[in-house]
Amino acid sequence: MTMQDLVASKAVLDPGNFALANCIRALAIDSVEAAKSGHPGAPMGMADAATVLFRHHLKFDASSPDWPDRDRFVLSNGHASMLLYALLHLTGYEDMTIEQLRNFRQWGAITAGHPEYGHAKGVETTTGPLGQGLATAVGMALAERRLSAEFGPELVDHRTYVFVGDGCLEEGIGQEAISLAGHLGLGKLIVLYDDNSITIDGPTSVSFSEDVPARFRACGWHVVSCDGHNGKEIDMAIAEAKAETGKPSLIALKTVIGFGSPNKAGTYSVHGSPLGGPEAAAAKEALGWTSPPFDIPSPLLSVWRAAGSRGTPERDAWEKRLAAVPSERREDFTRRLARQRPAGYEEAVRAARAALFAEPKRVATRRASQMALEMLAPALPELIGGSADLTGSNLTRVKAVDQQFTRDVAGRYIGYGVREFAMAAAMNGINLHGGLQAYGGTFLVFSDYARNAIRLSALMGVGTIYVMTHDSIGLGEDGPTHQPVEHLASLRAIPNLVVFRPADAVETLEAWDIAIRSRTVPSLLALSRQDVPQLRLDAAREPH
Repeated sequence: MTMQDLVASKAVLDPGNFALANCIRALAIDSVEAAKSGHPGAPMGMADAATVLFRHHLKFDASSPDWPDRDRFVLSNGHASMLLYALLHLTGYEDMTIEQLRNFRQWGAITAGHPEYGHAKGVETTTGPLGQGLATAVGMALAERRLSAEFGPELVDHRTYVFVGDGCLEEGIGQEAISLAGHLGLGKLIVLYDDNSITIDGPTSVSFSEDVPARFRACGWHVVSCDGHNGKEIDMAIAEAKAETGKPSLIALKTVIGFGSPNKAGTYSVHGSPLGGPEAAAAKEALGWTSPPFDIPSPLLSVWRAAGSRGTPERDAWEKRLAAVPSERREDFTRRLARQRPAGYEEAVRAARAALFAEPKRVATRRASQMALEMLAPALPELIGGSADLTGSNLTRVKAVDQQFTRDVAGRYIGYGVREFAMAAAMNGINLHGGLQAYGGTFLVFSDYARNAIRLSALMGVGTIYVMTHDSIGLGEDGPTHQPVEHLASLRAIPNLVVFRPADAVETLEAWDIAIRSRTVPSLLALSRQDVPQLRLDAAREPH
């Protein structure tokens, strides 16, 4: 079957959706050609699914990108960035102009080669390292459930959607995230899988032959499969996933990478390189696209803009519900979203400091960290903790943050299991979501597993707090595998990451205070296993 025949057969299934999806394909082709660099294949292949999601299911308002109760959309396969940029432009995000698309991958543009949080509205997280977006989205779903339990579904009731490719599922962090989400029953997490059978090295058969839907089912997910170029099937699949509230959902979409390209579709050559002038023209001809580069016909653009404003009435209704909430609960909700500390926090810090001066402690700094948490956490209802199966060693659990997060109860303490990488990324997602501040613990030597997520929190300016204990050769009998030597130096080399190695209980408290205040800079606390004396007790220790 020729590409023209394939296009014709798919277009007849849902011609309206197909024509709108071609707007995404055309913009992806044009932008990558103009940049002479980029990844056109995934945007062309996932355009139909993206169109259905944004037109009919995603709860958002392009005129209010930061509406707190919007659905979150994460492009985990971030190399497909033109898919997201095209969607943001078509639906009417003010900062995503056609000039930004013309300047894709160019210096000074907000349309980077991989989506970057904070550069463009509608980009919920920085993605690029494969699997990170999926694990970060798990954190967003965790945050939604926790906040909904605290403030009620009238204020917090939304879903998290994720686009993933084979690479996201091959990376170890992908499996960690899948396992954790299934275990916790995160029913408002919906993953759409671009099953196009292609990787950079060629067909997926080169390196990837497992039954992906079976893997997800084994991890407790709801799974549905459909034709990724049939708008009606995609619509029904998403509706089915939304109806399943007890399990996260995978929608496996059978797609053709570079759909529309007569000579490159379905091959690795369309993954990470421009089509080239002749092939770009041939692809547009096969798709029936006749408009000049970067030009979207007015009838199609008007439909897209209507999709971008579809959520306005729902946002208006939400704002009315917020206004009707009792003032104390409303003020706490808005305070948290604004990342402001509660009124009682400063007094809690002063009291904790005074207690240490009044009764000096000789304790390991991991124990001093627990003491600091015990004194500060009651004043910080937004604090949500956890550990990678090392709670008894990291000492990250205290009375105020003691209720376990389960599939039935959205508590303030998350058992991440032996999943350091997913834990770090999920904490980023919790913080990106807004309304909560996440911390989590493991051994310092295992920061190697979490390093990529730590680096991303620094890139994004997200105030995740990493509690890393057992920080030296003092572990002794555990041997060199558990004795971090180079880790402090390597972590301190990461720009925008604040690394603390406090020397005593007072410095540990001060480190926690700085970390809590630093909502736009991540902090890492390297803590000892051995007892250390409190060094000085005079007023000079008071911070200025």
